[in-house]
Amino acid sequence: MERGGDLDPGETAMNEFRRLEIVDKLKLELNVLQDGGYGRSVRTPRVEPLYLRDSVTCLNFGRQEEEREPCYHCFLMDFVPADRAGRELPCHHIPLNNTGDTIASLQESGDKDRLEQVLREWLATTIKRLETQQT
Repeated sequence: MERGGDLDPGETAMNEFRRLEIVDKLKLELNVLQDGGYGRSVRTPRVEPLYLRDSVTCLNFGRQEEEREPCYHCFLMDFVPADRAGRELPCHHIPLNNTGDTIASLQESGDKDRLEQVLREWLATTIKRLETQQT
Protein backbone atom coordinates (compact mmCIF):
# COMPACT_ATOMS: atom_id res chain seq x y z
CA MET A 1 0.00 0.00 0.00
CA GLU A 2 1.37 3.39 -0.99
CA ARG A 3 1.45 5.92 1.81
CA GLY A 4 1.78 9.66 1.30
CA GLY A 5 1.98 9.65 -2.51
CA ASP A 6 5.63 9.71 -3.58
CA LEU A 7 6.93 9.82 -0.02
CA ASP A 8 8.53 6.75 1.48
CA PRO A 9 7.21 5.57 4.87
CA GLY A 10 10.08 7.29 6.72
CA GLU A 11 9.29 10.65 5.16
CA THR A 12 5.60 10.18 5.83
CA ALA A 13 6.28 9.45 9.50
CA MET A 14 8.56 12.50 9.79
CA ASN A 15 5.96 14.74 8.12
CA GLU A 16 3.30 13.40 10.49
CA PHE A 17 5.57 13.98 13.49
CA ARG A 18 6.33 17.53 12.31
CA ARG A 19 2.63 18.26 11.73
CA LEU A 20 1.76 17.07 15.23
CA GLU A 21 4.63 19.10 16.70
CA ILE A 22 3.37 22.22 14.91
CA VAL A 23 -0.16 21.59 16.21
CA ASP A 24 1.18 21.32 19.77
CA LYS A 25 3.12 24.58 19.43
CA LEU A 26 0.12 26.40 17.96
CA LYS A 27 -2.06 25.12 20.83
CA LEU A 28 0.50 26.39 23.32
CA GLU A 29 0.54 29.77 21.56
CA LEU A 30 -3.26 29.91 21.65
CA ASN A 31 -3.19 29.15 25.39
CA VAL A 32 -0.61 31.90 25.96
CA LEU A 33 -2.82 34.36 24.11
CA GLN A 34 -6.02 33.29 25.88
CA ASP A 35 -4.33 33.46 29.28
CA GLY A 36 -3.20 37.05 28.76
CA GLY A 37 0.44 36.12 28.23
CA TYR A 38 1.12 39.24 26.20
CA GLY A 39 0.78 41.70 29.03
CA ARG A 40 3.64 44.08 29.69
CA SER A 41 6.69 42.69 31.43
CA VAL A 42 7.44 43.72 35.00
CA ARG A 43 11.11 44.09 33.99
CA THR A 44 10.36 46.29 30.96
CA PRO A 45 6.90 47.83 31.53
CA ARG A 46 7.38 50.52 28.85
CA VAL A 47 8.20 48.02 26.12
CA GLU A 48 5.22 46.63 24.21
CA PRO A 49 5.55 42.83 23.90
CA LEU A 50 5.96 41.39 20.41
CA TYR A 51 3.32 38.82 19.50
CA LEU A 52 4.81 35.40 18.75
CA ARG A 53 8.39 36.71 19.23
CA ASP A 54 7.98 37.16 23.01
CA SER A 55 6.26 33.81 23.44
CA VAL A 56 7.61 30.54 24.79
CA THR A 57 6.89 29.07 21.35
CA CYS A 58 9.57 31.29 19.77
CA LEU A 59 12.87 29.51 19.30
CA ASN A 60 14.60 32.69 20.49
CA PHE A 61 12.53 33.17 23.63
CA GLY A 62 14.84 34.16 26.48
CA ARG A 63 17.97 34.21 24.32
CA GLN A 64 20.43 37.07 24.17
CA GLU A 65 20.90 38.78 20.80
CA GLU A 66 24.18 36.95 20.08
CA GLU A 67 22.58 33.54 20.84
CA ARG A 68 19.55 33.92 18.58
CA GLU A 69 18.68 31.48 15.82
CA PRO A 70 17.66 32.82 12.41
CA CYS A 71 13.91 33.01 11.95
CA TYR A 72 14.05 30.66 8.96
CA HIS A 73 14.56 27.83 11.50
CA CYS A 74 11.14 28.55 13.04
CA PHE A 75 8.13 26.32 12.44
CA LEU A 76 6.04 29.40 11.65
CA MET A 77 8.00 29.99 8.45
CA ASP A 78 5.69 27.37 6.85
CA PHE A 79 2.95 30.02 7.06
CA VAL A 80 4.95 33.06 5.90
CA PRO A 81 4.55 33.99 2.21
CA ALA A 82 7.84 33.62 0.32
CA ASP A 83 7.93 37.31 -0.60
CA ARG A 84 7.82 38.25 3.11
CA ALA A 85 10.23 35.62 4.46
CA GLY A 86 13.21 37.99 4.49
CA ARG A 87 11.56 40.67 6.59
CA GLU A 88 12.38 41.34 10.20
CA LEU A 89 9.98 39.23 12.28
CA PRO A 90 8.59 37.26 9.33
CA CYS A 91 5.95 35.73 11.62
CA HIS A 92 4.38 39.19 11.82
CA HIS A 93 3.66 38.93 8.08
CA ILE A 94 1.61 35.71 8.12
CA PRO A 95 -1.79 36.40 6.54
CA LEU A 96 -4.23 35.75 9.38
CA ASN A 97 -7.50 35.94 7.46
CA ASN A 98 -9.05 36.33 4.01
CA THR A 99 -8.56 40.09 4.04
CA GLY A 100 -4.81 39.67 4.48
CA ASP A 101 -4.51 41.12 7.97
CA THR A 102 -1.15 40.38 9.58
CA ILE A 103 0.22 41.06 13.03
CA ALA A 104 2.27 43.89 11.47
CA SER A 105 -0.74 45.52 9.79
CA LEU A 106 -2.95 45.14 12.85
CA GLN A 107 -0.27 46.62 15.11
CA GLU A 108 -0.12 49.64 12.83
CA SER A 109 -3.85 50.14 13.31
CA GLY A 110 -3.31 50.29 17.07
CA ASP A 111 -6.28 48.06 17.88
CA LYS A 112 -4.78 45.50 20.26
CA ASP A 113 -8.13 43.80 20.94
CA ARG A 114 -8.75 43.24 17.23
CA LEU A 115 -5.19 41.98 16.75
CA GLU A 116 -5.60 39.43 19.52
CA GLN A 117 -9.02 38.37 18.24
CA VAL A 118 -7.77 37.85 14.68
CA LEU A 119 -4.66 36.02 15.92
CA ARG A 120 -6.77 33.74 18.17
CA GLU A 121 -9.07 32.95 15.23
CA TRP A 122 -6.11 32.17 12.95
CA LEU A 123 -4.54 29.91 15.57
CA ALA A 124 -7.80 28.03 16.19
CA THR A 125 -8.53 27.65 12.46
CA THR A 126 -4.99 26.53 11.66
CA ILE A 127 -4.96 24.02 14.52
CA LYS A 128 -8.26 22.54 13.36
CA ARG A 129 -7.07 22.33 9.74
CA LEU A 130 -3.81 20.63 10.70
CA GLU A 131 -5.54 18.21 13.08
CA THR A 132 -7.86 17.01 10.33
CA GLN A 133 -5.18 16.94 7.63
CA GLN A 134 -3.90 13.54 6.58
CA THR A 135 -0.28 13.03 5.58
